[in-house]
Amino acid sequence: MARIAGIDLPKNKRGEIGLTYIFGIGRSTAQYILDKAGIAWDKKVNQWNDDEQTAIRNIINNEFKVEGALRSEVSMSIKRLLDIACYRGLRHRKGLPVRGQRTKTNSRTRKGKRKTVAGKKKAAKK
Repeated sequence: MARIAGIDLPKNKRGEIGLTYIFGIGRSTAQYILDKAGIAWDKKVNQWNDDEQTAIRNIINNEFKVEGALRSEVSMSIKRLLDIACYRGLRHRKGLPVRGQRTKTNSRTRKGKRKTVAGKKKAAKK
């Protein structure tokens, strides 16, 4: 089992997919890393030898910010927006979409489950 950046990579996945299990590495970055290390993209993680794992580990450590360091940078960026009380910071604080999406419909991911509000009762006619 390959352990890179504190993450156990799934052993039966292709290399380019396996590397995406590391926070901060997507498909294109994984392909770049494997190209630089000289490893085929479709080679399974459990087929990597120690030299290949070391090469991947070195590339990630030297060129990319991943896992804990990246998570802390992201949270510090959000905290900075909250502190200066800019529009984006206020949207983060209220738990609403930050990047201009509509909120009349959709945006359930940010707002959470619907909270039903009772409608007004119609006045009875005399």
